Formats: sequence, structure tokens, C-alpha cells
Amino acid sequence: MFPSYLNLFKTGELKKRVDASLKMLHECRACPRNCGIDRLAGKTGFCKSGRQLIVSSYTAHHGEEPPISGSLGSGTVFFTNCNLRCIFCQNYQISQLGEGESCTAEELADMMLKLQSLRCHNINWVSPSHFVPQILEGLLIAAEKGLHIPIVYNSNGYDSFETLKLLDGIVDIYLPDLKYMDDKNANECSGVSDYAKFNLPAIKEMHRQVGNLALDEHGVAIRGMIVRHLVLPENMSNTFAALDFLSKEISPEIHISLMSQYHPCHKAEAHPVLNRKLAKEEYARAVKYAESLGLDNCFIQAMYSSDVYLPDFKRKKPFEK
Repeated sequence: MFPSYLNLFKTGELKKRVDASLKMLHECRACPRNCGIDRLAGKTGFCKSGRQLIVSSYTAHHGEEPPISGSLGSGTVFFTNCNLRCIFCQNYQISQLGEGESCTAEELADMMLKLQSLRCHNINWVSPSHFVPQILEGLLIAAEKGLHIPIVYNSNGYDSFETLKLLDGIVDIYLPDLKYMDDKNANECSGVSDYAKFNLPAIKEMHRQVGNLALDEHGVAIRGMIVRHLVLPENMSNTFAALDFLSKEISPEIHISLMSQYHPCHKAEAHPVLNRKLAKEEYARAVKYAESLGLDNCFIQAMYSSDVYLPDFKRKKPFEK
């Protein structure tokens, strides 16, 4: 059956995964923070989230990578709060200021079914890491009511191996960040001292589950993985090392969204390096290095003037229409 979670629903395994994941909230270990607080009793840890889901918005989103948005949009559900504290977060009102409303699993199921009725290509869980148990509750209800489109797990990449194992066979498409390879930069910019320790094994596990990206006849993703990497000024994002890792330890065919849109927001204006936009030359160097590694499945953004280094490499990309 397609998508993959329908197989688990049919056999009863999806219900077992829901029950197992909810137990993780009793002494919370849903994400690598391992706060150990009882979220089932409504207590909150680092993510400022208790038993209830908190959703900022849900919509048919046309601004994701082309294989995710397709022609009809990705059915995005934006979850509130986060297990990171990125000083440059462009959605800090949601991730750090808590903008959103509490909702039940039944209400989440109805949101997903509404997005399916709008003919979205997929259901896209945005910032789900700290809410996986509650999200799975909603998925079970939605599957019972007829949900049948693929699931996208769209995370900051700070995910626990235990949680990802519960998602094996549930998630069809992984869309994680690879923000840093250097924990010093991760701590300084995102308030996490062990990002690489968890992120790199998480990306390996996600890829093990779903493999490289597979597209349908319309160029829309049906299974697989896209890794996002935001290029930061002065290589605060360790871009060359990140591309090396993806090429050599994941797959030279891995699909990468190499993002150029960095600009200072939230608290970044006070940072001595992140207080300016990314220079076109910095992004050009990242593109050239990706090309040198043979990373042909790389989505390149042209957000600067036409003299930015975007050679034939850009025209080869499968993301281009």
C-alpha cells in the first residue's frame, strides 16, 4: 500500500507506534534534549511544550522545493516552538515566541484531511521533532478517516535516533536540515552543544529508511530524502564539510537544497559575523564546491545578480522545470 504508513495502519502497527511514542512523554525523551519532564501531566521542558499540540498554521504551501510543492502545493502544518534557539531564525515568532494555538489530535487529523481535500501532494510536518507522539496520534485518526497522501518530515535535523526508529515506515519523505558540522558554531548560533553528534546519525538513519529521492511522472516526490543546508556568512555553517559528509557518507546522488537566502533577523544583528546578508561570492564558492564533488542533485537558488557563479551546474538540476 502507498503511502507507507497505510501498511502499518492496516496491520495495527501504527497504533502500537502511537502507544510507544506517548510513553516517551512521561519522562520526555522525544528529542535529544532528553528533558525528562512529565509532559503527559502538562509540564514543559526546553521546547516549552506540554501534552497538547500547538499549531501556528496549516496551508497549501507553494514555496517549498519544487518536488515537494509540485503544482498543487504541499500540505504544510507549522508546529509551534522548537528544540533549538537559532539567533537568526526567520520564523522566531513561531519557534521561540510561541505564536500558535493548542489543538487536539482530532483537530490535527481534520487539518490534514482538509489539506488532502485541497489536493495537496503531501502532508508536510514542519518543526515536528518535539511533537512526534502527539502528531502520530493525529495521523492514526486521519488514517482511519481516509488520509492517503505521503508524509513529509520537515525538521531542523536535531532528532533522536529513538524517535526516528518509531517513524520508520511512517514517513515517506524526509526533509531535514544539516545546519552545522562544528558544535562550537552550533552552540554559538543555535544554543545546542551536540548538534552534529545527533544530526549526522539522524541523517544517516533517515536515508536508510527512505533512500534517495524518487519522483512520480510529474516530478513530484513520492519517497526519499532532500537535505537542506543554509549557507551562512564566513562559513559559520561549515558548508564544505557538510557537502563532503553528504557526498561521501550518505550518497553522491543525494538531493540537496543549498539555500542562499540568509539575512540577519531576530537576534542576529548583534552577532559580529551574522549581522549581514550572505555575499554572492560566498554562495558562489558553495555552488562551485558542490559541483566539484559531483553533487548533481543539488537545488541551487539564484537570489543575487546574474554574475553570481551559477554555471552549467544549475542547468543540470532535476529540480529545474
